[in-house]
Amino acid sequence: MERDWAALLAAALDGLAGMPREGVRVSPMAGDASARSYARIEADGHAPVVLMPLADDPLKSDEVVDGERPREMPFLEVGEYLARGGMPVPAVLHVDLPRRSILLEDLGDVTVERALASGADKAALYHAAIELLADLQAFGERSPDPACVAFRRRFGEGLLRWELDHFDEWLLRAWTGRTPTVAQKAVLDAFYDEVVRRLVALPSGLVHRDYQSRNLMVQDGRLRLIDFQDALQGPYLYDLVALLRDSYVAFDPAEAAGIRRHFRDARVARGLWVPDASDLDDHFFLAAMQRKMKDAGRFVYIDRVKKNPKFLPNIPRSLAYAREALERFPEFAEAREVLAGYLPDHFG
Repeated sequence: MERDWAALLAAALDGLAGMPREGVRVSPMAGDASARSYARIEADGHAPVVLMPLADDPLKSDEVVDGERPREMPFLEVGEYLARGGMPVPAVLHVDLPRRSILLEDLGDVTVERALASGADKAALYHAAIELLADLQAFGERSPDPACVAFRRRFGEGLLRWELDHFDEWLLRAWTGRTPTVAQKAVLDAFYDEVVRRLVALPSGLVHRDYQSRNLMVQDGRLRLIDFQDALQGPYLYDLVALLRDSYVAFDPAEAAGIRRHFRDARVARGLWVPDASDLDDHFFLAAMQRKMKDAGRFVYIDRVKKNPKFLPNIPRSLAYAREALERFPEFAEAREVLAGYLPDHFG
């Protein structure tokens, strides 16, 4: 969507006390997979701020959810809730809904992914990420707010199955150019249904939904949280899966196991429920299988529908994670055999 940056800047300056009208620089910031976009506003002698233009329909999420259509902007509603709990979200400086602009605190450009590329201590960053995640979960459990959209939406059966259907439609069919037979479809449908049934049965809580290295900013030695507008209720370790099965940062098995142990210990320290370590690992790999299959399908969708091919190189890693998880469950051997017939390099 084309942006009228001049009009958006005028709306922003009207709401930003002290920012001059002359000599202001506007720099569109690189977007990612979503339709959301941002720009940095700078002027000499003033702290930079971020302009968040709103879509034509700002109440519509870029992702599918189970639950009602929000009555207010999820970004503002969820952000206000998280700020009440002391979560490190960006401050909202000004809102001009008629002119579709929001001004935010500028958190800089250093994501966890970029910090790692610059040589930051990986163990320290992910220790902080787990502590922040446990704080987020503890706040969600102890201070639920039914008025907040994050407590009126859920990662339920409909959404989980839709995501697997997304994989089936875009990766398994569109990407390979093939269509499963009736018998193969029956095997896959039974597999998808069982994965969803098990995930829905897990204990649930507040889920960020995309808790990964590009949505965690590093600012002045602490982590800051962004991209939280799709928060909802879902499996208790979904965000752990998003963190450890990131499309942009890899972990060796020992690293990942250590972070899963830290997650369990952090929940225990906050008085939250935890299963035993073996069950947590089973839950983790089940959720990872579902998420990474969805991710692979999503990357094809973004290429074919949104005409953005930059995520296609992430497909092999996503499918490798899905296969790793699938191998943990021998009861899904028949489904893996069908997948291997379509994707032999990934599931064979």
